[in-house]
Amino acid sequence: MALPSFNWWGKGSHKGTPVVVTMENPNWSMVELEAPSESDFQTSTVTQEKARGKNAKQLTWVLLLKAHRAAGCLTSVASTLFSLGSTIRRRVISGQTDNNDSTPSTENKTVKTRFYNCIKAFLWLSLLLLGFEIAAYFKGWHFGAPKLQLQYIFTAPFGVRDLFDGLYTRWVLIRVGYLAPPLQFLANVCIILFIVQSLDRLVLCLGCFWIRFKKIKPIPKQDAIVDLEENGFFPMVLVQIPMCNEKEVYQQSIAAVCNLDWPKSKILIQILDDSDEPTTQLLIKEEVHKWQQEGARIVYRHRVIRDGYKAGNLKSGMSYSYVKEYEFVAIFDADFQPAPDFLKRTIPHFKDNEDVGLVQARWSFVNKDENLLTRLQNVNLSFHFEVEQQVNGVFINFFGFNGTAGVWRIKALEESGGWLERTTVEDMDIAVRAHLLGWKFVFINDVEV
Repeated sequence: MALPSFNWWGKGSHKGTPVVVTMENPNWSMVELEAPSESDFQTSTVTQEKARGKNAKQLTWVLLLKAHRAAGCLTSVASTLFSLGSTIRRRVISGQTDNNDSTPSTENKTVKTRFYNCIKAFLWLSLLLLGFEIAAYFKGWHFGAPKLQLQYIFTAPFGVRDLFDGLYTRWVLIRVGYLAPPLQFLANVCIILFIVQSLDRLVLCLGCFWIRFKKIKPIPKQDAIVDLEENGFFPMVLVQIPMCNEKEVYQQSIAAVCNLDWPKSKILIQILDDSDEPTTQLLIKEEVHKWQQEGARIVYRHRVIRDGYKAGNLKSGMSYSYVKEYEFVAIFDADFQPAPDFLKRTIPHFKDNEDVGLVQARWSFVNKDENLLTRLQNVNLSFHFEVEQQVNGVFINFFGFNGTAGVWRIKALEESGGWLERTTVEDMDIAVRAHLLGWKFVFINDVEV
């Protein structure tokens, strides 16, 4: 069978539009790339040779254009990396890691300089060892077990190997004798921790499946619901919103807590503002004043000295004398907006359960479908709430307080020592101390904030 002819493309009539390409190089102002014309498709040998020459010339110009753009990109990347390296070098030499030069430093400059000198020494050592590794790779240095003996190194003639051979061989011996054993030990520890964590995740997933299969969930006692709906029993609840420079979300959070479905005489809202921006302070004060005029029991508290950050802010809110009149405290961060029935769905779990110290609700997110990052974060946090906290709450009555969207029994906080500024994870700190004293926690998966 004869091969098909490919001369069909030259039989038709073709007409093209010139393409103009502007180049950034001042020496090349403009290049015109013409499309094939009718004369380019003649079947004669001479015409085909001319067409080939023109196509090759056009391809050359296109390649030159691509090379010009690539060279410009590489030049900009190189200049950026060079400037970044110069900045890092100047900062390391000067011993500065931030731009806060106006803040007086109480650190010992001698210790700080020695610390940076150690970092630079280890950095140069790492680069030197990396150079040895690269040289060994390209030169093909492969040492077997018999050659890694001290007798072979010190008795072999020095002329057989150059200086780099000897240094690299000694470096391999150091790695085998001193670095490999601790690294192998750490690798084994990591493997053990991975197995333990995997077993923990497996047990949690099995517990979650069991909860779903048996439809287990914390249900308040019936008389507690009757007391709220019929007898009008509403305990005193303190609501705290700690915030700091939250000018984007303060209106939504304040409006949400002021609209909680709870008797006005049985609830007090504290806005614990740690903002250091005068404009933000003024805006929050005006918002609080607006809700006060509408009848909400809400107060504004501002600290001049922000000791302890959030833990210190919450501690200062609990230090007022009127707090003794309240039995529970609900805590919400500035970017949380509870539903109006939040208290009615959480407070009943404390009724006739004197050992319950915390009722924790689940988080919800308004931008979980915005992009890939928010979707991945939603998957991660959903596992934390759906599996970890729900299973631990059902089976062992303990989990870490999330720092927001929860209701504490004030007695449990006081007996546990209250909020401490010794750590930035004050939520887990207070949860562990309360659990060690025998307080139980309840996680409600179907109440979202």
